[in-house]
Amino acid sequence: MKKLCIVLFFIVISLELKADLLKASTLLTPKQVIMIQLNALSKNDYPYENFGIQQTWEFAHPNNRKFTGPLENFTKMMFSPAYSVMINHKSHKINELQITDDMAFYFIELINQNGTRFGFNWMLQKVKTEGNYFDCWMTTSVTIPMKYGEST
Repeated sequence: MKKLCIVLFFIVISLELKADLLKASTLLTPKQVIMIQLNALSKNDYPYENFGIQQTWEFAHPNNRKFTGPLENFTKMMFSPAYSVMINHKSHKINELQITDDMAFYFIELINQNGTRFGFNWMLQKVKTEGNYFDCWMTTSVTIPMKYGEST
């Protein structure tokens, strides 16, 4: 019984560690930030409901947060017809367009749950205001995904 309790304890601890949101860091490249966000959105409800959306919100630039509102509003936006194709998508490809010292532009190819292919632009910027996010790459804008073909 004691061994079973110890095993269960470690399982619970490991599950809680997996549930921790990754935070913005000066060590992350812009592509890594997008990878974290898209990977989380591809399995939105793991390890808990809307984890992917919450993880994506963690990397929203402070200026973007002013535009999209608090997490609750951001969650509603992500479930809107315009952005819901990102939720639980099958696959994605991140294509670098341009990177400067403080801005980065990417084109994302995404295949949604139904096998439909979408494309959209993803822009990031380094935070230049003092605070927790200073000099971290964070998402400033994502265009509305546009359908551009069926996957095979």
